[in-house]
Amino acid sequence: MEQIYEIQLDNGARLTANGDDSLCLKPGDNCIFRKDFYQDFGRITRIIPSKTSGEDSPEAAVSESASDGSSIKNADLPRILRKATDTDEGKAAENHARCKSILRTTGEYVERLGLPMKLINAHNSQDGKMITIQFSADGRVDFRELVKQLSSEFNTRIELRQIGVRDETAIVGGISVCGRPLCCCQFLHDFASINVKMAKEQDLSLTPSTISGICGRLKCCLKYEHEGYLELEKNMPRRGDFCECPEGRGRVMDRNLLAQKVVVQLEDSDRSVVCNREDVRVIYPDKSRTPGSGGKNVVSRDSKTDSSGRNNGKGSSSCGGSSRNNPGNGNPAGARERDPGKNTAPGKTEKK
Repeated sequence: MEQIYEIQLDNGARLTANGDDSLCLKPGDNCIFRKDFYQDFGRITRIIPSKTSGEDSPEAAVSESASDGSSIKNADLPRILRKATDTDEGKAAENHARCKSILRTTGEYVERLGLPMKLINAHNSQDGKMITIQFSADGRVDFRELVKQLSSEFNTRIELRQIGVRDETAIVGGISVCGRPLCCCQFLHDFASINVKMAKEQDLSLTPSTISGICGRLKCCLKYEHEGYLELEKNMPRRGDFCECPEGRGRVMDRNLLAQKVVVQLEDSDRSVVCNREDVRVIYPDKSRTPGSGGKNVVSRDSKTDSSGRNNGKGSSSCGGSSRNNPGNGNPAGARERDPGKNTAPGKTEKK
């Protein structure tokens, strides 16, 4: 029976391959696989479960998502040939040591051609038929001449692959501001879209040094912690809300979503107290409610009233709309009636 595996190379790249379950491979095992025209060495990171529901079988209709999010069929996947032996592991160690000299030689060619690119690492296939070099750059780089010279130098096929700053940081590694290794180096391999709105909804400071990671982009934890913060924020009062607490009435000045605590500034004094969310009751959660309205919405109206408190005319149309239909009905004394025969723009008085 066919089984799908995720394989990681020594340069940090990941790919999906299929193999027979009789190989008895498990995460952490090294293997030899064939991709296109060359053989390579990699380590299995996880086993991807196959879709076997209904009449579909792993061999007929298995469509899995690769690390880059693209849909892959079993027929297009690399094929795992065998579990790596001690000889294979020794050969892989030699290729990895040779990659240092390959990267050094490539750097000399890059400097000679004056290309604005930063070399990250190099990977040599198990049989030496393919050399993959990863680099980062601010924009697009024309490296066609570099590929020609490197192919002539190493007498093999060369593949230059440009990666982003997030992938570069995941390969190089580091320690985050929280004191732990970077998430992209440990478990986070798919980079989702992140925006500043997520930081706002988590009550974080919007200074770049606070919400940006080592790579210079927004922190990845803003995405996978976003749903948890939305759940914690459901029953929390907002900043500026009037509330009642055991110490008295006041206004919410700050809040801590993780600790579920609220900072309230009391009305009778300038003293601020910290209360639990359960001890705070919002009085006027809507901005249109004021303390003098008795908890009711205050609605502003545009209709004008006379000294007796009644509306001038019927309806709320402006520019004497009601007096034009019924002249003299409810029209204030001394008001000039508009001549229907003259085309005067609304809001302008006619000159005599």
